[in-house]
Amino acid sequence: MGILTVLWEKWVEFRRDFYKITVAAMIAPLMYLLIFGMGIQTTSHGEPYLHFLIPGIVAMATMTGSFSAVAQNMSVQRLYEKALDQVMVSPTPLWQFIVGQIIGGSLRGMYAGALILLLTMPIRTDLIFNGQSVFIMLLNGMVFSTIALVLSFLAKSYTDAPRFTAYIITPMSFLCNTFFSTEQMPFGFRQVIALLPLSQTSAMIRSIANAEPAGVFGYIVLGVYLAVFGLFSMVFIYKKKNL
Repeated sequence: MGILTVLWEKWVEFRRDFYKITVAAMIAPLMYLLIFGMGIQTTSHGEPYLHFLIPGIVAMATMTGSFSAVAQNMSVQRLYEKALDQVMVSPTPLWQFIVGQIIGGSLRGMYAGALILLLTMPIRTDLIFNGQSVFIMLLNGMVFSTIALVLSFLAKSYTDAPRFTAYIITPMSFLCNTFFSTEQMPFGFRQVIALLPLSQTSAMIRSIANAEPAGVFGYIVLGVYLAVFGLFSMVFIYKKKNL
C-alpha cells in the first residue's frame, strides 16, 4: 500500500505539471538531435552518426528524467516541507516509501525516453527498440532514481540539487558513450568511464538497436549500482528514524 501511495503522489504531480514535464523532457534531447545528429553530417563505425546518437540520447533521457523527478522534489520535501519526517512517524513501512520513490522516478525516466523514440520515429534508421530495450531503460531509470534519492538525503539546502546535476549528470551526459564512443578515450580513463551506469545503458541499447546481443556485463553493472545506492538510502532513512 505504501508503494502505491507514493506512486499515486507521483501521478498527481505528473498530471498537474504534464506540459512542463513534457516540454522539459523534450527540449535538450531535441536540440542534441538537431545540432549533433542533423547539423553535423558525419559517420560513426561506418554508419550514419544519427544511428549512433539516437540510442545514446534515449539512454540519457531516461537518466535525466529519473534523476530530476526524485532529486529536487525529495530535497524540498525533506528540508522545507518536512514530509520525510511525517513519513517516518506514519505507519507506512520505510522500505515501501523508498521503493515507491525509485519506481516513480524510473517511470518518469521511461516517459522521457519514450518521447525521444516518438520524436525519432519519422527518421528512417532501421534501429530496433524492443522489450529488452524497454527493460534496460527501466533499469537505468531505477539506478538514477536511487542515486538521486541518496543525494537528496545528503543535500544541505535546496540549491544542492542543481549542483548535483552539474557535478554528476552533466559530465555523464557528455562522457558516457552518448555523443561519441568511449573507445577514443585514453587508456585508464576509458575503463573508468565504461563502468559508469550510463555508459553501459547506452552500449546495451545501441547493441540491441543494431540487432546485436547486449551481453550480461551491463546488467551486472546496473544491478550493482542499484543495490549499493539502494542500501545507502535504506541505511540513511532507518538511521534517521532511530535517532
